[in-house]
Amino acid sequence: MNSLLQPDPVLLGFLFFKKFVYLEVLALLALIRVIAGRGLARWPALMTLVLCLGGIATVFAPALGLNEGPLYVTAAQMMAGGGGMAPLLVPSAIFLICSITPRARWRIIDVLHLLMLVGLLLVWWWVS
Repeated sequence: MNSLLQPDPVLLGFLFFKKFVYLEVLALLALIRVIAGRGLARWPALMTLVLCLGGIATVFAPALGLNEGPLYVTAAQMMAGGGGMAPLLVPSAIFLICSITPRARWRIIDVLHLLMLVGLLLVWWWVS
């Protein structure tokens, strides 16, 4: 009878990863690409970094008491779009542009991002 009231551990892990890990790791990868990248690869990484920082600020704003005002309300509505997946997939799609740019350094960043994205999509499919 207890198993009916307990959520699936995969679902809990997915919700935690989606809310507190994905944007932070993507922001770190984008920051590394902005600092170490060359040429055109820096611009999509910079856009990704700005979007990720906005999402991170929106997630942690209530803990800091900054959850009032029209800017927060609009950002929170955007973060809830698509069941919370749109704010994760849009920066990822922009960051994927870095992987097709010539002369982008440290291709391991692209591999890590693709693994993270594929993992997110697979677990999203699994829990849906």
